[in-house]
Amino acid sequence: MLSWAATFLIIAIIAAIFGFGGVAGTAIEFAKVLFFVFLVLSLVSLVFWRRAPRA
Repeated sequence: MLSWAATFLIIAIIAAIFGFGGVAGTAIEFAKVLFFVFLVLSLVSLVFWRRAPRA
């Protein structure tokens, strides 16, 4: 998921360089959403990993 966020960030940077403001804005919003989803899922997995019973 982090790789998708990085991909959209790169697309946004390239689109901004070439003057495609709408595409750049949309791509950066996708990148932000995917990055925050990645953070939330990482924190959730960290919490549940710590709570896992040890055999």
